[in-house]
Amino acid sequence: MKSFLLKAWQTLSRPSVHISLGVLTLGGFIAGVIFWGGFNTALEATNTEEFCVGCHAENVAPEYANTIHDKNRSGVRATCPDCHVPHDWTDKIARKIQASKEVFAHVAGFIDTPEKFEDRRLVLAQHEWERFKANGSQECRDCHDYKGMDFTKMSPVARIQMKNAAERDQSCVDCHKGIAHHLPKNMDTSGGMISELVQLSHDTKYNKGEEVYSVRFLPVYEDKDMKVEAGLLNPASGVKVIDETDNAVEVEIAGWRKDKGYGRVIQEDFGMNIPVASLLKESAQNDKVVDKYEEKVDDLTGLPWQRVTAKVWMPKDSLVNDITPVWEKAKSAYTTNCSVCHTQPAENHFDANTWPGMFNGMLAFVNFDRDSEAVVRKYLQKHSSDFSDAQH
Repeated sequence: MKSFLLKAWQTLSRPSVHISLGVLTLGGFIAGVIFWGGFNTALEATNTEEFCVGCHAENVAPEYANTIHDKNRSGVRATCPDCHVPHDWTDKIARKIQASKEVFAHVAGFIDTPEKFEDRRLVLAQHEWERFKANGSQECRDCHDYKGMDFTKMSPVARIQMKNAAERDQSCVDCHKGIAHHLPKNMDTSGGMISELVQLSHDTKYNKGEEVYSVRFLPVYEDKDMKVEAGLLNPASGVKVIDETDNAVEVEIAGWRKDKGYGRVIQEDFGMNIPVASLLKESAQNDKVVDKYEEKVDDLTGLPWQRVTAKVWMPKDSLVNDITPVWEKAKSAYTTNCSVCHTQPAENHFDANTWPGMFNGMLAFVNFDRDSEAVVRKYLQKHSSDFSDAQH
């Protein structure tokens, strides 16, 4: 064996006597083309919906069918590789190497049945969400680019939220999970919390000088005809009624904002990051909308804050006279959803500025819609150690 290997090496390493350098070069080039063509063909064969469904026919494929990415009015479909395989070559190869573990897991019998897949769904979903988060949801944005969006065709709330997301270049998966697939078990929804609160709002009385409270994100406007958008009122936020028409109500939003940039976000109180409203930058700088008062510096951060009020108009919709039902629904949602993995902390375990970070860490394990998420977060902040004398 040793002599055979030695002889083979000598043959390969010795210059050819009968074949010219040009023939060898041409042969090497042709062999390279054949290899590259074969490699690319094999790569593309594994980059089709049919290949993916070979393993996922019983779990992922049925839930994807008839979603907006499968069937829609335009007939443009997003298949498995469109979303789950990077489009640029280098990242695509890296993802293919990574995915080989998933193929092995199926072949080896670790996730070869729907039951086994469900047991691993949360872990697999988190891996994908982390990947989307890391690359800014690039696969989504290959089709859904912020620059190509026509904001005028969106609803008022969606338009303002998407404009804010575009300004921050926010990752799509921050808000859009479960678009094409079922969410992992135990990622329960809020159980219709917001729709139940909206029902209560149908009996709301708008008495001048009294407070009403929002139950979801609501658009606000600079004018009573509600033509000039001013921003969004956050859920579970109290505003004072100033005036009303048949369809609209003028309200005063009072609070504090950090005196830097455009000062768009109005917080409930000095030094506390409890958002009441987020104004568009034009409205935030409009003296006819925002009145400015005293200024103070937060000793903890060194940032200057400014007390303000904003007078805006909004539809008579999704506002209630009493905040109590909102807190009751939020408490129930927090207790039900956030005890899946562990015993959730008491509301007064953290202060108001700490709760958002803690709550955001829990969101990977629950499925709150955007309104419910904001209501529960504010419930925790308003019942935090800053507002409670009870021991925890």
